[in-house]
Amino acid sequence: MRGNKLGKVYLILVFVVLYAPIFYLMFYSFNSGESMRGFEGFTLDWYKEVFQDTRLIIIALNTLIIALLSATISTILGVFGALAISYVKRRQARNTLETLNNVLIVSPDVIIGASFLILFTIIGIKLGFTSVLLSHIAFSVPIVVIMVLPKLQEMSSSLIYAARDLGASNWDVLSKVILPYITPGIFAGFFMALTYSLDDFAVTFFVTGNGFSTLSVEIYSRARQGISLEINALSTLIFLVTLALVIGYYMINQRQGKSIAAGVRKS
Repeated sequence: MRGNKLGKVYLILVFVVLYAPIFYLMFYSFNSGESMRGFEGFTLDWYKEVFQDTRLIIIALNTLIIALLSATISTILGVFGALAISYVKRRQARNTLETLNNVLIVSPDVIIGASFLILFTIIGIKLGFTSVLLSHIAFSVPIVVIMVLPKLQEMSSSLIYAARDLGASNWDVLSKVILPYITPGIFAGFFMALTYSLDDFAVTFFVTGNGFSTLSVEIYSRARQGISLEINALSTLIFLVTLALVIGYYMINQRQGKSIAAGVRKS
């Protein structure tokens, strides 16, 4: 009992440390003053400034477009990458491929960003929308692979053999057996890629060019010029969007789980 209480206290402290700065930032986004030294009164003026800032709205749209495109493309590539790894028969080769995929996830963002900067400079790709999109796709694909691969490993090979015995073609096996089974992993990979793209700063900072920016880079640039509560308002909106994505993923995952359970009961 004592261990359980200590565990609960520890979890509470962890969540307080993680979320206290966020809620502190959100709280002062409603401050009528111009600093975070004292709360002078409630106002929505900082949010009005965010929505009246044309440059900021364009940057937000750029960030959203990059995130959606990179998440969609990396999900497609990641699914086929996970399928390719799962079909490798030699265990050592398969483990090597999985390790190489995981190395890309744990590699420092600074090294990845610098590598992309050197690559784009050598091959002549202009820094801007294209360079940011390509780099986001590159670091998102391993995330999708690591989300989809466990679902493929869980799937029994008897499902595929049964489908082929019934005369299913390779496309039928893929579209009607494999993809429906790994759908939760595909959604998880898509939402993870989406949130990583929305939040990324280090890699984007290296590969963005003049005339193009994302919200993370813009917030950093404005914060260096001085503390403005408009940044608080913008950061609050980003946090709420990310929270909505997490809730959306959770609801889709729950619905998928219920539909699978219902299918099992019917069978």
